[in-house]
Amino acid sequence: MSPRSAVIVGYDAVSPLGTDMATQWDKAVRGQSGIGALTRFALPDDFPVRVAGQVPDIDIGPYPFLSPRSLALWPSPIFKHALLVVHRALVNSRIEISPELSPRVAITFSSAVGGLDAVLAADRRMISENKLPPPYTNPNSCINMVGGKISILTHATGPILSTITACATGVTSMIIGTMLLEQGRADVVICGAVDFALVAPIVAGFATMAGAFSSPSGKDPEPVSRACRPFSVDRRGFVVSEGAGAVILATKAFARAHGLNFNIEIAGWGMTSDAHHFVAPNLKTAARCIAESIDNSGISPQDIDVVNAHATSTKVGDQVEYQALKAVFGNAMPPVSANKSLIGHAMGASSAIESIFAMEGMVNGMVLPTLNYTPDPEMVLDCVSEGARQLDQEYVLKNSFGFGGCNSCIVFHRTDR
Repeated sequence: MSPRSAVIVGYDAVSPLGTDMATQWDKAVRGQSGIGALTRFALPDDFPVRVAGQVPDIDIGPYPFLSPRSLALWPSPIFKHALLVVHRALVNSRIEISPELSPRVAITFSSAVGGLDAVLAADRRMISENKLPPPYTNPNSCINMVGGKISILTHATGPILSTITACATGVTSMIIGTMLLEQGRADVVICGAVDFALVAPIVAGFATMAGAFSSPSGKDPEPVSRACRPFSVDRRGFVVSEGAGAVILATKAFARAHGLNFNIEIAGWGMTSDAHHFVAPNLKTAARCIAESIDNSGISPQDIDVVNAHATSTKVGDQVEYQALKAVFGNAMPPVSANKSLIGHAMGASSAIESIFAMEGMVNGMVLPTLNYTPDPEMVLDCVSEGARQLDQEYVLKNSFGFGGCNSCIVFHRTDR
C-alpha cells in the first residue's frame, strides 16, 4: 500500500430507503424495499410507469445552506441533495478544508442526468405563460454545476471535473479521484454522484426505450416492492429511482498525518469501452473490465469475497453481467448482491450509493440481500436471496456499466484485518 494509495475517510448517502445512513442500512439489512408508487409528478391515466424509488423529504433544519432562501435560485433537487451528502461525508471524515488545504482538495462529484427538470419547467412556462426562462435555468441544467456548487460550499479549489459515464458515474468519480491522488495532484478528493431523474419525459422515455417497469394490469397486481428483481427468471426491466452518494478519498499519508480513521482502501480498478451498442452491453469488454480491476488490485479472482453487481434487472444486461462474471470466476463465483432490488436504479448515483452500501457491509461483516429472486436456470449464482448474510469480507468487487458502453469496476479492500 503506497503512501499515495486512496483510502476512504468518509461517506454519506440518501436513497429511497431514507435520508440518513443508519435508517438506510437498517432497512437494507432487513430486506425492506424502498420502491413504491410513483408520486413525484401527476400521472395521466395512460402513463406507462407507475412505480419508482423516491427519496423521502430531507430535514433541512440543521443546514443553513439548504434553506429555501439559499436554494431559491437552485430548484433542481440535485443541488440540495448533493450538498447535503457532501457536507455530512466531510463531517464524518473530520476533515476541515482550511485555506491552506483548499488547493489540495479535488472534486470529481458528478451527475449523469443533471438538472433537466429545470429546463423542462422553463419550457412548460414558455408554452403556458409565454414567459422567458428564469435567469438560473441554464446553470441549473449544467451537469458540471453540481461540482461547482460543492466547491463553493466546501471552499475546495483543487482540480474539479465531471466524470459523466452514465450509470457508472459514481464509480468513475472514485477511479478518477484515485488517479488524482496517485499522481500527487491532490491530497483529498470529494467523489460521488447525484441524480433525480423522476421527470415525466425521462421516465416515460425509459419505458419505451429500455423496458422500465410499469405496474401490471389486472385485479391483483403484484406488490410494487416486487418491481425490481435482478437476475431473476421473471425480471422485466429496471425501476427508475433517485438519490445521492458522497465518498471522501484521501491519500494514506494524509490520513495518517491528520489522524483520520480509515479501514477501506481502493485496491484497484478497471475501465473499458464497449465500442458495441448504445445501450446493450458487450460481454468481452465487460469481462475485461472486471478482470483488469482484479489484476490491478494485485490479487486473484479467488480473493474476491463478494460482488456488488450492477444488475439492473433487464433481460440482456443481467445475462451479460452473469456471463462476464462467469468468464472471470468460472465455477468459483463469490456471492453476488444486487442492491437495485432494494433501491431501484438511481442512474449515475446508483454506483455511488451501492459502493457505500458495499463499504458498510465490509465494516459490519454483512452482505445485503437480493430481493424478489426466482432462480434463472441460465444463470447459476448465489444472490444472497435468503436475506442479509453475515460474512467477513476482505475484498469486494463493485461493477458498474453505463449507457454508451462505459464500464467501470472497482475493488475495495478492508485494511484493518
